[in-house]
Amino acid sequence: MPIRRLFGSLPAFAVDPNQFHVLPSALGFREYVLNAIRNATSRIYLVALYLEDDEAGREILTAAYEAKQRNPRLDVAICVDWHRAQRGLIGAKNGTGNAAMYQAFADKFPHPIPVYGVPVRNREVFGVLHLKGCVIDDSVIYSGASFNNVYLHFHDRYRFDRYHVIQHTALANSIAEFIQYDLIDHPAVQDLSHRLLPTTKALKPAIRQFRLALGKATYRVDNQPVSEGQVAVTPLVGVGRRGNDLNQTIITMLVQAVDELVLCTPYFNLPKVVLREIKRAIKRGVKVSIVVGDKKANDFYIAPDQPFKAISGLPYLYEMNLRKFAAVNERHIASGQLSIHLWKHGGNSFHLKGLWVDRRIMLLTGNNVNPRAWALDLENGLLINDPKQHLLAKFSEEFDTIYQHTQRIDSLSQFEVMDDYPAKVQRLLKKVIRTRADRLLKRIL
Repeated sequence: MPIRRLFGSLPAFAVDPNQFHVLPSALGFREYVLNAIRNATSRIYLVALYLEDDEAGREILTAAYEAKQRNPRLDVAICVDWHRAQRGLIGAKNGTGNAAMYQAFADKFPHPIPVYGVPVRNREVFGVLHLKGCVIDDSVIYSGASFNNVYLHFHDRYRFDRYHVIQHTALANSIAEFIQYDLIDHPAVQDLSHRLLPTTKALKPAIRQFRLALGKATYRVDNQPVSEGQVAVTPLVGVGRRGNDLNQTIITMLVQAVDELVLCTPYFNLPKVVLREIKRAIKRGVKVSIVVGDKKANDFYIAPDQPFKAISGLPYLYEMNLRKFAAVNERHIASGQLSIHLWKHGGNSFHLKGLWVDRRIMLLTGNNVNPRAWALDLENGLLINDPKQHLLAKFSEEFDTIYQHTQRIDSLSQFEVMDDYPAKVQRLLKKVIRTRADRLLKRIL
């Protein structure tokens, strides 16, 4: 079945292309979100992996609280991952987590805002809340970014992501209803702004039921007729390997690509089924472009002159994956059938995700397209079917911005090899590979 017919059969919201906006930068995203919060009149639903206790996180939370104090009837709710909110940063010696900030804010203001901790699994390593999409009034603000200094470019460094706004009441209602009924209303989900919280151990039975419920959850989508002057937008959600609509949509996009496929991922650690379909796409003549962060643009990268931490070996492991993939496909790179673009811009980091097929089908998603996203985390996405290419100019401009700081791989010599890595990284990676621990790491990181 041709891709346009296949995705045209999905239930979807009909969206005016003029109500679809692409924000160009992390700073622009931060300013847009803050202005939207300050001007909100009916609801503010913020969803992210985390809302950090730093300047940018406090700025977002302050804006939400001030809006709530001005208008106590304003429906305000924030959802973050339960586990991530109650620990410090990876590698930090100490840290009480962000929940302490949420509780301090609740004590300070007469009209508190619930900050819900969503426990996708009993342990963070086996699954987190990785949903994206904030709802402010009748707009959906969709980005892979969380709320902290680097994601919001509060200081000198930024973490580059994608930033989209869709103004559509029914779509916003669908996202908000999922947040309310499928997340917040479940007994496993707890308000982190309260000081007396149950332990994860005490919540285990509820979390188990929650995980089962999430596996069956879907967005409620009006099957609106889409005219030739509109684009179709279908929200998708998925968790786990079985019955995962989001995973299946990604595979279908790869399978049905005819002319061109663009894939963005921050960590080159693709599931086997994705690698297989990319290989098949190349064989049938599809021009494939993969945009991935350089190891130095990875959020786990630590410069050799800084104190070494085991987590800093990950970017090198991802580069080894990418080099192996490039070596296998060297002739396709030489012919131009496959293009690999490495993003690097100063000391900034890269966090882009998404697929664009034949310049007609776009998936906006927080899914990293890696084994963890494929099997463990709660993920979502917005599938955009645009057969008349109303959004072509906007997406083309967005990708021009993305490619601005990329280098195309023409030769394997552009990659470093093991011997080029810092000595401590070499020792770590050799040990990991020798014990075959890399197989486990690729599944859970």
